[in-house]
Amino acid sequence: MTATTELAPAVGIAVACRALGVSRAGFYRRQQPPHTHSASTTRRASPRALTQAERQGVRDVLNSERFVDQAPAQVQTALLDEGVYHCSTRTMYRILDESQEVRERRNLLRHPHYHKPELLATGPNQVWSWDITMLPGPGKGSRFHLYVILDIFSRYVVGWLLAERECAHLATRFIRESCDKQEVQPEQLTIHSDRGPSMKSQTVAQLLAALGIIKSQSRPHVSNDNPFSESQFKTLKYRPEFPERFASYDEGRAFCVKFFAWYNDKHYHSGLRMLTPASVHYGQAGPILAQRGLTLQAAYATHPERFVHGLPKPKAVPKTVWINPPLGGLPKG
Repeated sequence: MTATTELAPAVGIAVACRALGVSRAGFYRRQQPPHTHSASTTRRASPRALTQAERQGVRDVLNSERFVDQAPAQVQTALLDEGVYHCSTRTMYRILDESQEVRERRNLLRHPHYHKPELLATGPNQVWSWDITMLPGPGKGSRFHLYVILDIFSRYVVGWLLAERECAHLATRFIRESCDKQEVQPEQLTIHSDRGPSMKSQTVAQLLAALGIIKSQSRPHVSNDNPFSESQFKTLKYRPEFPERFASYDEGRAFCVKFFAWYNDKHYHSGLRMLTPASVHYGQAGPILAQRGLTLQAAYATHPERFVHGLPKPKAVPKTVWINPPLGGLPKG
């Protein structure tokens, strides 16, 4: 801009700007003194504007018990029918907007804050997960209720029950029998579940308190808080022999007897280093992994050229299993 200013008196502003590739409008704009705001240039309030007292009066009317649930247009119309006029509908919206009350003016009940469950198991019978899933019955709309308790450390199904209905009393009997079978002691166990009717029932809560069992529940509508039960149900329903419908209760129970025997004793679980849940639950993992190591050593000694990464070693079972590990918490395994 300095060169333009020097050249302009000799050849003219338009020629100077064109020669130097400068915008003429920009040149003129640069010649103007900086614009400063002063009290005299501050926008004055309109004489038609409501006073502060009048604005507060409108806000009080809008937030009154009579009108708190109604939109400004409804309020203004009702007042007009009574011979009262405060201001326009748009002004009502402006007054509400100043207090951030445009969307909701009622003191609504807020949902409680649910804490994320963070559960750690370092061995069997420390944390159980239980849930109920539906098995399709013989006719449309008919179904059976399958109760399952799973140990999250070993993935071992410590108990299951097939019933024709969901019932808190059945759930308490089922939990008690599972605890007796596993010889659970007071203050030893945490049982985690979602928020189904049986899980939230007072009957189940009283039983857990009497047995000295800590109760844990998922957050509402968060299936990831109960991942082990959800995964186990998927394994159940994706079995090749899982039918489209069970013709009777007896057929459903026969399927469950066969499935859970396979799942606990013969299913090589990917989360358990390809061990069965029963072998981990009852402390047989060490000898099994040791035997696998000997087999791999013999294979390596016979054909070392086939093992490009050296002697393979079976991986140990994870030492810790979490439901929702905390940020920066203990690592798995």
